[in-house]
Amino acid sequence: MSVVEVNDSSFNQEVINAKLLVLVDFWAPWCGPCRMVAPVVDIIAEEYKNKVKVVKINTDQNPTTATEYGIRSIPTLMIFMHGKKIDTVIGAVPKTTLSNTLQKHLYQLKNKKIKNYSI
Repeated sequence: MSVVEVNDSSFNQEVINAKLLVLVDFWAPWCGPCRMVAPVVDIIAEEYKNKVKVVKINTDQNPTTATEYGIRSIPTLMIFMHGKKIDTVIGAVPKTTLSNTLQKHLYQLKNKKIKNYSI
């Protein structure tokens, strides 16, 4: 599974209704730190391809979703589970930070044996 581009109209289908844990990258093309974190997001998408759905949403082209989730700084990476935001990472963070954050939530899912998630 690679990174999926979403927009205001597809956000609910791709993120809120997803069966997997979802990592959402809120970004814009003019944002230097967004370009810095993009390769990290791509690597995460590949490494967690059967456990985490990774999507990107351009905040300039999709202001409704960005406003709804209070995006004030980009890049902002949000993690969703069962349609709800459960964590946020702001800034161009190293891969280890993002991996550790995802691992924490995957561990919680696995130990709680939450339905509709196969880990």
